[in-house]
Amino acid sequence: MTYNWKPDKSFSAARSPDRFRRVKATPFTSITATWVPLAAALFKERTMENSFKAALKAGRPQIGLWLGLSSSYSAELLAGAGFDWLLIDGEHAPNNVQTVLTQLQAIAPYPSQPVVRPSWNDPVQIKQLLDVGTQTLLVPMVQNADEAREAVRATRYPPAGIRGVGSALARASRWNRIPDYLQKANDQMCVLVQIETREAMKNLPQILDVEGVDGVFIGPADLSADMGYAGNPQHPEVQAAIEQAIVQIREAGKAPGILIANEQLAKRYLELGALFVAVGVDTTLLARAAEALAARFGAQATTVKPGVY
Repeated sequence: MTYNWKPDKSFSAARSPDRFRRVKATPFTSITATWVPLAAALFKERTMENSFKAALKAGRPQIGLWLGLSSSYSAELLAGAGFDWLLIDGEHAPNNVQTVLTQLQAIAPYPSQPVVRPSWNDPVQIKQLLDVGTQTLLVPMVQNADEAREAVRATRYPPAGIRGVGSALARASRWNRIPDYLQKANDQMCVLVQIETREAMKNLPQILDVEGVDGVFIGPADLSADMGYAGNPQHPEVQAAIEQAIVQIREAGKAPGILIANEQLAKRYLELGALFVAVGVDTTLLARAAEALAARFGAQATTVKPGVY
């Protein structure tokens, strides 16, 4: 399209004083005085509120995806896919504090909420993950109430816990730009503990009594292995244990969670009351899609084994 624009030669400031007024500039100080407090308030609300924790508390089911590629680029790609939450895995994927940080930054502009799984129930590692901005933790291999209590204490500043204070260095507090961060951070922490053995299942009632535990995640792969059915989490005995635990967790007022890529089972768990369900793994999605595409052109994958999820 071509625009044929010509100046209006009949116009002049002298002829049309009402049409050509000098606009009085608004002082910059007035703009900043108006907008800076508003921006600060919005920033404060956005950075402090843990919407994932709020959703669980309200009983709204959250559908998630497991991230194992350890890439901020793929994390951002998947953050726009529509999942409620994304699990950044530090237990079985090659993540560290730095890679977790970059993925948190990549996910931050999107509605999907990040959940981080440390490699172990270690207060030093947990402290670092919280300082880079983690608010929701999935703590693996929790066996009893004492270990659940330790996980909660690691996420709380004293006197409620043992989290070290280093907010001037921490992205979590936006380097002390969030007012009253130290006073408000504890309430926004969401602690999810994993039960993955028969021992943990036996101790589930005591784990559910621990204040500060927001949810309990059932690890189907390790649980099935511990029950003698390694690689077969869909065994009837394993499924019976999982279903019983979901009901028990929900009745205790906590949020049940699980990872399962089987769509029928995922819907079954949601019907039973599961509130945070991961329905796939990024590595599996990529591998199977790539293999399927190659197969359509006559290629064959080197090895193909069904995963436990």
